This record gives sequence, C-alpha cells and structure tokens, in this order.
Amino acid sequence: MVRPVVCIEVEICYLFVSAGHNFVGHYQKLPGNYANIAVPKIQCVTRQGIAGDRFYGHKNGQKGNITFFQEETYQELRRQLGVWDRGPEVFRRNVITRGIDLNELIGVEFELQGIRFFGNEECRPCYWMDRAFGPGAENAMKGRGGLRATILTDGVLRTGHYLPRRDS
Repeated sequence: MVRPVVCIEVEICYLFVSAGHNFVGHYQKLPGNYANIAVPKIQCVTRQGIAGDRFYGHKNGQKGNITFFQEETYQELRRQLGVWDRGPEVFRRNVITRGIDLNELIGVEFELQGIRFFGNEECRPCYWMDRAFGPGAENAMKGRGGLRATILTDGVLRTGHYLPRRDS
C-alpha cells in the first residue's frame, strides 16, 4: 500500500544542531554543556539524521532522527510562564516551525523543501524542560512538545518561508 505524501507549507524560523547530549544519559546528574547552535541550513541524511548533530547515525530503534517544534508554542510558553530570557534553542529541537500544527503530522509521510519525512510521535517533554526553560515547562508542554520524525530522503533544509512544490 502506497501512503500519500502531504506537502506542507511552513516557515522554518530556526535550525539547530548540537555536537553532544545535555540531557540524554544525564539522569540524576548535571546536564551537559553542549550548545544548540543556530545554523542557516542542515544536511538531512536518509535514516541517519542531521550531519553534525548528536543523534546522527544513532541506533535504528530510535523513534526519529530529526525533531520539530512550533514557534507558536514557544511564544505561548513565554507568556504563560513569564520566561523572557530563554530562546527556542533550550528545547533542544532541530527545526523550529511556524504555521503548521505538528501533531497533525504524527503517522503521516510529509514533504518539506523536497525532503520526505515520516512523523513518528510527539517529542514528549521531560523533567529537564523545567530546568532548561523554566518551572512548569514540562507540564505546560504536554501534548505540544514537538514532533519526532524519520528522514526518508536526503536533502538540505533552510530557514525561511517555503510553499509546497507544485508539479506541473
């Protein structure tokens, strides 16, 4: 059975990569000190992840090799929790989007900038969010922690506003 591919219109506000883990493997320890670096583009590699990112080539059982987060959720969390001194990089997601409900992409194959992805599941928040963003962030993010996805085709994602491709 061939699944339909959804071509989405979205603005990519930020792209982030990090060379190391700050939270994974740090249970009951201090977080790591690897910066989540904003970049203008990322190289997506089929089923491997983002070149240069901490999850590149990670074990096959992982529930995705790229993460998305909504800029609208970030702004709402700032207002709700009164946090004005933290940027979206603290959430440790790779792609910050505007203009799409990411939960609608769970279980969906979608295309963005000519690259195909499969939306696996919500990128559920954990207790570290209270430390990274502010007290109450973990609870406030439930149901809107972002999207874990698998990269299905190679390509480069860039920041900016993109419309779906229209085949003639």
